[in-house]
Order: sequence, then structure tokens, then C-alpha cells
Amino acid sequence: MFDDDEDDSSENYLKEDLEIFESYIKGNNAVFIDSDRLEAIVDHYLINGNFSKALLATEMAITHFSYNGLFSLRKAQALTGLGKLNDAIDVLDNIQSFGVPSFEFHLTKASIFSQLKDSKNAIKNYTLAIEAAGEEDIDDIYLDIALEYQNLGKFKEAIDILRTAISVNPQNEGALYEIAFCYDQLGDYQQAISCYSQFIDENPYSFTAWYNLGNAHSKLEDYAKAIWAYDYSLLINKDFGPAHFNMANAYLSQEKFFKAIEHFNECMRIDGDDASAYCYIGECYEQLNELELSKHNYKRSIELAPMLSEAWLGLGIIEDLEGRTREGIVLIEKALEFEPNNAGIMHVLAGAYEKISEFELAKEFYKGSLELNPHDEECLSDYIELLTEESPANAFEVLQNFIGEHKENRIAAVLKVNLYWLRGQKEEALHLFSKCLQENGQKAKSIFDINPNLLDDQDFLNLSQD
Repeated sequence: MFDDDEDDSSENYLKEDLEIFESYIKGNNAVFIDSDRLEAIVDHYLINGNFSKALLATEMAITHFSYNGLFSLRKAQALTGLGKLNDAIDVLDNIQSFGVPSFEFHLTKASIFSQLKDSKNAIKNYTLAIEAAGEEDIDDIYLDIALEYQNLGKFKEAIDILRTAISVNPQNEGALYEIAFCYDQLGDYQQAISCYSQFIDENPYSFTAWYNLGNAHSKLEDYAKAIWAYDYSLLINKDFGPAHFNMANAYLSQEKFFKAIEHFNECMRIDGDDASAYCYIGECYEQLNELELSKHNYKRSIELAPMLSEAWLGLGIIEDLEGRTREGIVLIEKALEFEPNNAGIMHVLAGAYEKISEFELAKEFYKGSLELNPHDEECLSDYIELLTEESPANAFEVLQNFIGEHKENRIAAVLKVNLYWLRGQKEEALHLFSKCLQENGQKAKSIFDINPNLLDDQDFLNLSQD
């Protein structure tokens, strides 16, 4: 926006003019400074973020050179820097067109409207700026427009604009990341894969495109393809930390724990210590039953981020695995303090309380977890199992009420089959089991894990084999 590439002569003039102006604002007599040199003073203050002095300089300039609208534009920019956005808009609305580049005028106005959260007017002025612009930096303005559409929740429109930005400049990494964000908001990961694949066909050496392609595959839980894409990203840029981090997560999801540890460590070699990376390494060692190494990494994570709930949870689980469940509960409750609406932590806490026969507390946390995440099949199974041990009749009533409010939990009907059978209602159990088999055969057959005694019931076996 401002030209700060000055030769030695200009720098000397500027230094002298700044001294004169600084003397003036301290109360000394004003000395005439010509238009070009006064513009340099204003630009100097704006570039260096000294907006108060920039405003004073623009007011002096407007007094002497009222015909030059550029000083009014600079005044608006100074007011913007001071946070006086509405005043800045008023100045721009009354500006004289002479000497004012229309590109810079509309860009300034768009930026102010953006800060005022007036996305519609921001888009209007960014569009006018593009019409007045040359090709330089035009892709960044398209990116600005896309961000305003995102603010309006219009992610499809934002994607169209971002595609234009990328067509203008395929190296615009910001636009690539924002497309990923928009598809993420829309939940349209298949389209994201198509978009990045097309882009890669024309720009095969874009490591950020390969990275975002990997992220889209990860969102679809296709971890093999995600790793394949991350691998290409790293072939192009082996020191791209985020690709190492997300590849590690993909390996963790595949239960390839040593590979996950390798890439988490590589990520930290590049980008420095990271609390989340240490926490995930702790999880890997936990799954490998290397409990001391797991504890070491969870503790390292907490040193870096004392409020990271996942690390406290991990430490609590290790205490439980080592036979110190009560000590583990203290740590798990600490995790819940930092993240009180985390259904997963409540589920773990419920299981821990059940383990030490604190059944009322266990039921309280199972209920709390399911209120936050009624889709959690494992939590519902654990809760109903606990209730069933106390009273199948009470468990049946609780499950009936749950199904009435949350039909989307797919294990609920299977649990109901078991409760019918336990209550001696075999005909109802077989009828519901048959219906479950039609809806989801694999899920229905989990009844034999819930109640292995049914493996000795020929009627259930015959239905499951039809």
C-alpha cells in the first residue's frame, strides 16, 4: 500500500521533515512542508503503526492540501488503526475522488467493513477493488472475499471464490487451507478429495495440497489413503511438521504405535516440543503396555500444558491399570475439571467408580456421559450392564426411556433383546433380534458378546445363521 523503498536523499529529507513535524506537534511554530514530503511523513507513521501521529499529519495535510483526496484516505487509514472504524467510514464517504487510487480506496473501505462485521459491504468493496486492480495480489483479495462468505456461513460460495484465487495463484497456501476448512464445515469430504485431486493433477509438487488431501481421507477414516497422501507431502517437503503430526495420528488410528511414535517425534524435531504430541506418544506406549514410558510422556505433556485434560486422563488410566484406581480417579477428575462437558472423560470416570464399587457415583457419570453423547454405544452398554446386575427390571425401564428419547444409538435395541431374554420374554426377544438382524446383521450378532449364554440357545443361533 505504501512505498517505503526510498533512496538515501529521500531518507535524509524524511528524517529532517520528521524532526520538523515532531517539533510542531510539541507546540513550536509550524513550518511549511510540501505535499509529497508530507505524504512521506504520513506513510512513515502508518507503516510503523504510529496512528496517532499519522492522524495529526493527515489533518495538517488536509488543511494545506484539501484538494488532494489521498490525505483523506490516509486519515481514514489512521482512524482505522486507532479503532475508530465508524469515523473512518464517514471520512471515506465524504472523500474527494481527486488523487485517490480507486483500488486502494475500495480495499481500505472493505477492510473497515470487515472489522465492523459487515460482510456484505466488505464483499461489495473487495469486488470493486478487484475491478480496479492489476494482477498483483488479486488472489489475496479473492481470499478476503471468501473469508467474508465464511463469516456469513456461505461455505459453497466461499469455495467458488477460493477456486478462483487458486486459479490465479496456485501457490496461495491460505486459499488451499481455507478450502479444506469450508469442506470441513460442509462435511463434504468426498468433494474435498475430488477438489484436491484435480488440483494435484495440475500442481503435483504442492505439498500443502497433498497434506490437505490426506486430511480429507483422515476425516473419512480412510487412514491408508491418508498416509499415502501425507507421504507424498513429505517427499516434497520432508520438514513439514503438520504432515508428520497428522500421519502419526493416522498410524495411531491404525494401531501402528511404533510408526506413530516415530512421526510424532519427527514433528517435534522440526517444530519443537508439543504437548499434544507427547500426550499421543503417551497413549501409544499405554497401548503397548509400556506404562513407565507412557507416564513419562503424559507428565512431559502436562509440564508443557498444565490444563491439557487428555494428559491428566491418560495418567489417571495408567494409575488404574497399575492397580491404584482411587489415585487414578483423582487424576481423571482433574481432567474433568478442565473439560467438564467431555462425555468420554465421564465414561472413564464412571468405569473407575464402578471398579471400586461406588455404584451410585458410577451411574451418575454414566448418565452424564450419555446426556452429552447419546450416540456412544460402549457407554450405553456399560451403563445397562451395571443396572442389569442390580435389577434387570430397572435396567429395562431405563433402556426403554432412553430409546424413547434417543433412537439413534444402534446398540440400544440389541441390549433390549438381552433384557427381554433375561426377563423370560423369549418370544419378544427373538422377534426383536430378527428385526435387528435385518437392520444391521453385524451389530445384531454382538448380542453373543453381551450375553455368551445365548450361544447355547438354538433359536438365536438359527436366526443368526439365516
